[in-house]
Amino acid sequence: MFRRSLAAVAAVVLLVFSAVAQGDYVAQTAGNPAVEVEVLKLRLKPLQKDQVQAEADAWLALLAVKNGEISAQQIAMRTAEGDARTALSTQLAENTAAQTRLVDRLNLALVALAERGGEIEAYQKYVSASTTFQIQTDDLKGTLDFVTNWVVSPEGGIRLGLNVVKFLLMLIAFKVLAAILAGIVEKALSRMRRTSELLRDFFVNTVRKLTFFIGLVVALSQLGIDIGPFIAAIGAAGFVIGFALQGTLSNFAAGIMILVYRPYDIGQVVTVAGTTGKVDEMSLVSTTLRLADNQTVVVPNNSIWGGVITNITGQATRRVDMKFGCGYGDDLKKVQRVLEEVVKAHPKVLAEPETVIKLGELGDSSVNFLVRPWVRSEDYWDVLWDITRAVKERFDAEGLSIPFPQRDVHLHQIAPTSA
Repeated sequence: MFRRSLAAVAAVVLLVFSAVAQGDYVAQTAGNPAVEVEVLKLRLKPLQKDQVQAEADAWLALLAVKNGEISAQQIAMRTAEGDARTALSTQLAENTAAQTRLVDRLNLALVALAERGGEIEAYQKYVSASTTFQIQTDDLKGTLDFVTNWVVSPEGGIRLGLNVVKFLLMLIAFKVLAAILAGIVEKALSRMRRTSELLRDFFVNTVRKLTFFIGLVVALSQLGIDIGPFIAAIGAAGFVIGFALQGTLSNFAAGIMILVYRPYDIGQVVTVAGTTGKVDEMSLVSTTLRLADNQTVVVPNNSIWGGVITNITGQATRRVDMKFGCGYGDDLKKVQRVLEEVVKAHPKVLAEPETVIKLGELGDSSVNFLVRPWVRSEDYWDVLWDITRAVKERFDAEGLSIPFPQRDVHLHQIAPTSA
């Protein structure tokens, strides 16, 4: 009883000292240590910097007194036994809960002080040093009793458990919210005909991940973690990483340009950076191509955007350019008719645009006809291969020659000269 009276007197002395130190203003919020958190926020809101500092000093004084009581009980537990130890353990758990309440309210005052330009580092260091729990290896039973009482304390284990539940519920809520927002963005972009699939995927994934990240940061605050330094650390890390990855960022910028201007899309066959293949996948830094022989090639976006991009299947139709030669002694009209019949007989050749079959050039060894039918882009190779084979077979059947380069060598015998 005497110890409690002494602690109360010390608290009053500290409060008076705090008031004198801050001038005429007398701290008021610490007069009721059980004041509700929301009420304390409202009472701190209109105060000026010096007044808030007086309130912080008053709460710090109460915390110092409570820390003294906790230390005294921890010392007494080292020699106590039986029921006395159990009683001290219970009191220690109660005082620890009261300490937690004081720290919560002191932190509110420190937040208000920091918002007004005050220095709070010394306060934070004291709170951290004086509230850290240490396991007493030489008194495991006492430590176990304390932990047991702390677990069932409203300001201890119960509070931590509720915070963990809030943390998990917050994560689940933002996970659902991220999926909903991503669905809305995807539906909105799908109605824009000129929006590429790559761009839609980028925005949808960005919205989903950014929303969940914000939810994670908000959820961490439910565990009592100060997210201010965490956000500042993320900003600093982002600056360092950005400086170190300048080349990657150039690929990132090129990827954004590709997404916006849409020179190609997933599933199309393109020639980029000297490589021809089907677009399998694209990230913000690279494009993955699958070659005709099933090889996978990853091309940096910076190399693509800085060079020529050829989209082979970007249009629905494509012209097949072929050249067939016949001999100079062949009937050109017959050759024209045979080529027209072969092209017309192929089911994948389009009627419109009209096929062009013209005598194109007089070569060194042959008369060359240009054959240019139009097909759907996906039928290009089938038509090319089929018509090439069909022309060879028809030329053989019709007695038309397909010349090949040849050279005539003339030998002249020179009479020997007489000596």
